[in-house]
Amino acid sequence: MKFSTRIVILTALLAAVLLPLPVRASDAKDPLHGDWQLNLAKSTFKPGPAPKGQLRSYRISDGVEKLTARGIGADKMPTLVRYEARYDGKDYDITGSTGGDKISLRRIDALTTESTQKRDGKAAIVTTRQVSADGKTLKVTAKGTVPNGQTLDSVMIFDRH
Repeated sequence: MKFSTRIVILTALLAAVLLPLPVRASDAKDPLHGDWQLNLAKSTFKPGPAPKGQLRSYRISDGVEKLTARGIGADKMPTLVRYEARYDGKDYDITGSTGGDKISLRRIDALTTESTQKRDGKAAIVTTRQVSADGKTLKVTAKGTVPNGQTLDSVMIFDRH
């Protein structure tokens, strides 16, 4: 084999190994995936009072969204909300939420998702979550009723942590 032929073959092999493989759409990281810190200054809570803080961790893998939301409530007590659910519109268990004991998820578009929390089998709170185009901000708009019957109309802004 000639020297120049070996170089061509070696170059081709190196290029094949070093060039990244194409990423399938199903492998792309969901923009919601990650940790989000509540920005109290940019958020509104109706009814109040506002929590003292919250950190949300969304993990999305194999079509399952896992949420762990840790915070400090307005009463200075720790809060913890958790669920694991698919974007299939079915009901899944949610713990630690005053909104309900079941949650269902649906995807609106690549940056927007919607969740519905149910209490006693009926929709109580519908939440729309939208990640900004630059992936740095999460807007969570919640509407519905809280257990005491008051109307909920809150907008929470989270910054990627």
